[in-house]
Amino acid sequence: MAEKKNDIAELSYEQARDELTRVLNELEAGSVTLEESMTLWQRGEALAKHCEALLSGARAKIDKTLKETSE
Repeated sequence: MAEKKNDIAELSYEQARDELTRVLNELEAGSVTLEESMTLWQRGEALAKHCEALLSGARAKIDKTLKETSE
């Protein structure tokens, strides 16, 4: 896996989600070694956290906009 964990911060939500799907499919296929599985799992966790952070940010923007328009 050529990618590094620190490149995750540069991914858009859609890119991170798509890569997370790829990671999960690879893990579910069971065609990798234990060591590779652990590396994939760690990357998947980091991707999931990144997606959640982006979604939380979007939710906050929506909430702020809704609050401003209701005032």
